[in-house]
Amino acid sequence: MSAESDPMPSHPQGTPPRELDDTTAMRLLREGRLEVAGRLVEATNLTLYCTVQLGDLVAACVYKPVRGERPLWDFPDGTLAAREVAAYEVSAATGWRIVPPTVYRDGPFGDGMVQLWIDGDAEIDLMTLMRSRNPALRRLAVFDAIVNNADRKGGHLIPLSDGHFYGVDHGVCFSTEDKLRTVLWQWQGKPLTREAVQVLARIEREMERGRLGRRLRELLSREEVEATWERVRRLLDTGIHPYPSRNWPAIPWPPV
Repeated sequence: MSAESDPMPSHPQGTPPRELDDTTAMRLLREGRLEVAGRLVEATNLTLYCTVQLGDLVAACVYKPVRGERPLWDFPDGTLAAREVAAYEVSAATGWRIVPPTVYRDGPFGDGMVQLWIDGDAEIDLMTLMRSRNPALRRLAVFDAIVNNADRKGGHLIPLSDGHFYGVDHGVCFSTEDKLRTVLWQWQGKPLTREAVQVLARIEREMERGRLGRRLRELLSREEVEATWERVRRLLDTGIHPYPSRNWPAIPWPPV
């Protein structure tokens, strides 16, 4: 992930994001003081590069205020920030740590999504990565099927030098219609891994009577939560990675 503005903002001197445990990172994002340092000019919606500080803790983050969201024909106005937080909640429930710590809070331009900034390894080629059969990438394909990600571009991947990677930009997820659009179709029709089946079973339980279900009902409409639950059940019933929809473009453009 990279920021672009005029002038280019510099990273804050503070705790490296990967050294923050999720509990500490979430507290910092919720309670810390936000200061805007720049704007990511290539983003479709208003996306601000910020520093967030709480006592001696300081880190970089992304802030997307609701008032900066452009209206979309297929998603209700003013809901993209909440969808980003919902994607984090699903990621946390999987245990795969796909989405960086993300909260919904007030900021300099009103309520919005605030997400910990993660610096990726610029030496890793995204085109090669997204065509690979990396097991971590396969987990991401399952995650995207759960949240019904309508825009999984290669540029939304943040690979790290230790082999882990994050996924970002989940504002167009959780539609009640089948909108899965991704560059990760290399496993379509393939059996889900044993790990994925176990995670999906846990997600189903968590949606039925656990914290995940409560949080998603706070962030999404009732119909969207039910559709998410149905996607999880369908994955468990079929036991395979989904195929592209016949009624929706299978790959986002541009793919990177």
